[in-house]
Amino acid sequence: MPNETTETAANPYRLPRTVIPVRYDLTLRPDLDEATFTGTCTTTVEVLTATNTIVLNAVDLEIDEVHLEGLDGTRLHPELVALDTETERLTIELDAIAEPGTWHLELHFRGVLNDKLKGFYRSTFTDSDGNEQTIATTQFEATDARRAFPCWDEPDLKAVFAVTLVVDPGLTALSNSGEIERTETDDGKVAVRFADTITMSTYLVAFIVGPLEVSAPVDVDGTPLRVAYPKGKGHLTGYALEVGAFCLRYFADYYGIAYPGDKLDLVAIPDFAFGAMENLGCVTFREVLLLVDPERVTQPELARVTEVIAHELAHMWFGDLVTMRWWNGIWLNEAFATFMEMLATDAFRPEWEQWTSFGLARSAALDVDALKSTRPVEYPVVSPEDAEGMFDVLTYEKGAAVVRMLEQYLGAEVFRDGIRRYLARHQFANTETTDLWDAIEEASGEPVRRIMDSWIFQGGFPVVEVDLVDDGGTIRLTQERFGYAGDLGGDEELEALRGTRWAIPVILTISINGVLTVERVLLEGDSVDVPVVEEIDFVLVNTEGTGFYRVRYAPDLLAALAARAATALSPIERYGLVDDAWAAVLADQMTASQFLDLMSSFAAETDLSVWQRIVGALGALDRLVEGEPREVLRERVRALLHPPLDRLGPTPAADESDRDRQLRGVLFEALGTIGNDHNVGDRARALLTEAHRGADVDASLVAASINVIAATGGAAEFEDFVARFAAAPTPQEELRYLSALADFDDPELMRRVLAMSISDQVRTQNAPYLLRRALSNRNQGSLAWFFIQDEWQTINDRFPSNSIVRMLEGIRTLSTPEVASSVFAFFETHEVPQGDKILAQHLERLEVNVALRAREAERFARSLT
Repeated sequence: MPNETTETAANPYRLPRTVIPVRYDLTLRPDLDEATFTGTCTTTVEVLTATNTIVLNAVDLEIDEVHLEGLDGTRLHPELVALDTETERLTIELDAIAEPGTWHLELHFRGVLNDKLKGFYRSTFTDSDGNEQTIATTQFEATDARRAFPCWDEPDLKAVFAVTLVVDPGLTALSNSGEIERTETDDGKVAVRFADTITMSTYLVAFIVGPLEVSAPVDVDGTPLRVAYPKGKGHLTGYALEVGAFCLRYFADYYGIAYPGDKLDLVAIPDFAFGAMENLGCVTFREVLLLVDPERVTQPELARVTEVIAHELAHMWFGDLVTMRWWNGIWLNEAFATFMEMLATDAFRPEWEQWTSFGLARSAALDVDALKSTRPVEYPVVSPEDAEGMFDVLTYEKGAAVVRMLEQYLGAEVFRDGIRRYLARHQFANTETTDLWDAIEEASGEPVRRIMDSWIFQGGFPVVEVDLVDDGGTIRLTQERFGYAGDLGGDEELEALRGTRWAIPVILTISINGVLTVERVLLEGDSVDVPVVEEIDFVLVNTEGTGFYRVRYAPDLLAALAARAATALSPIERYGLVDDAWAAVLADQMTASQFLDLMSSFAAETDLSVWQRIVGALGALDRLVEGEPREVLRERVRALLHPPLDRLGPTPAADESDRDRQLRGVLFEALGTIGNDHNVGDRARALLTEAHRGADVDASLVAASINVIAATGGAAEFEDFVARFAAAPTPQEELRYLSALADFDDPELMRRVLAMSISDQVRTQNAPYLLRRALSNRNQGSLAWFFIQDEWQTINDRFPSNSIVRMLEGIRTLSTPEVASSVFAFFETHEVPQGDKILAQHLERLEVNVALRAREAERFARSLT
């Protein structure tokens, strides 16, 4: 049972532990027309210490009635009911002392269904008859259950929830557990009562009311699985049911524990600030991440739907059944669910090579973690704003990457045994991060806590330098902190940061006379030596790319490795060579010209992920040059990309893999945009015309054609895209056309896009990401930046708070000195409190790009002419 601690007592945002909840009996009556709700909540509480004061959480609620009743019928009344909007706490001072024991706290309250996509809020959609429909739905993570009902809104204060929703007849009502009773009320409404939940945290509670349809249930080993959706979209639910059924079985087997709920609904919400939310038994999603026609989407779009469903279902055990004690531990929930989504998706579609694709996500985390302004994966969380700021690439992608690194070092079965031990020991309870490490350490016999503490409680990551010493008889691995050029501060700070050390689980492959051996070593100090008995052909450090570090080889070792890359290295290992090379450019350890020359050796490359990384770097190089040098670069790009595209052919073969289909689209788009290939532009327009006429054009080529046309098109094509965005038959097609609007290279068209972003044409869930892409427009990004400056207050008032800092990721590309100076100056006087750490990273990454431009633009231009 939670007790008062120094931490909770000292934090004004934390609740005292004198009174704690055991059970909530919650009844809500939403009025969709008026966008309001009323509610009654009777909370069974345990008074642990005699008191006349009860403190819980509430915000944006009107409290109408309060009383506390004992089991013996004693009723205490409030002398004071006070809401503190700063700490979001409700304080009730009673007219007598409540003695220790079980009591019932009854509260009557009112609230507004807000438009900020948090708490209990309203979402709208237009049905197939053209009528606007309204849904009342919830999003409580991290600290927004308190906006829907007064509660102890902290993750360790778990309780049972019994929910009743009083709704208009004909509306669908959903909550975490199965419906058990439906009765008519005196005012003509219907009271829908749901079964008791398991003991769980407030942030996992959900209730949804509106004109939704629900698919027929699929029985998954006794669990009914359904998809709920806005009317008219039932034809897009089949794939989600297939993935959901697979994942429920996969996770129950992996964890060794049956699914903890009594049913599972996957619910598509038209307006949703996050991607999805793991409410136990009632998982909510953006439509684009749940409703899909597999025949009309690209491989990444379909994979993303699969991954998100898998991620949320992984949480049913890891997060819902066993929950972090406080928000500093949210990284473990999200990192582990990200890791599990990859495992499950890889099992569901092995041909997608998910762990190769994960290289791109790992690169994004490495990119942030190379900055001075990075943070430890786990750090102290004080306020709700601190908790909101935890949802970033370090929590998800770095966290998942270091979990994967540990799993591969220990072995998959040993690692799984530790996970099962952890879940069985802590089910229905709360944990600290170290509880997991201790369980895995018991299962493996390895120093897991010591290893993982070095990755979780300090920011940054190492570069492992590889050399041969002792006349070739020893491979020496040395570590130091990796950082981008200019980002580690002055000499003292630089030395302090470079002195950081990690316990690095290194997996390396050694080739001797063509025979490969795999070694595992733990590099904990400055260096470790690996003896070899004969002269080596090559050594590969970070086998299968499972380590969260970069590698720097001595020149002769790199040459030996590069010479064999095409035949001896796996795709993810080749990806690592490209990724580490581009990082070396940003760290001023390789010139842009040297990088481009190195990429020329990849002309025979066949893997999608490798090419995606190359294309991303080529796009960054394209921003450094203008005029004749840029034309020469375009020629180099066309020369590099045409051979692999020609090998694939213009259209997919019947037996072609999904990854090769997507590779064709990636190469085609890059040729038409970075390469400015006019023939590709013409073909893109022809392909899109065919697709619009109903021809069977591969989805990857359709998506690529949209982006090529946007990058090279004019007003007529812009108007066509606006119309197709508005009338798109699927969520994925809607987003393709909307996002592409930000790529048109015309200032007047950009101004129209910017105006759309704060109008009712674009949902507030999508507008921040439209602006992020507009900021990244090579020539018009500055227009987007000055628009954001001018409309800063409107944007903050209108958009979900968690999306503001994500929108600002686009500032990283504004590397011309004048615009960059404007960005830095603006944020000297403007804050993003719910994302201050992430904003600092965006700004520092912009500094890195400004430094890259200053260092390389002229030098790179000279090398091209």
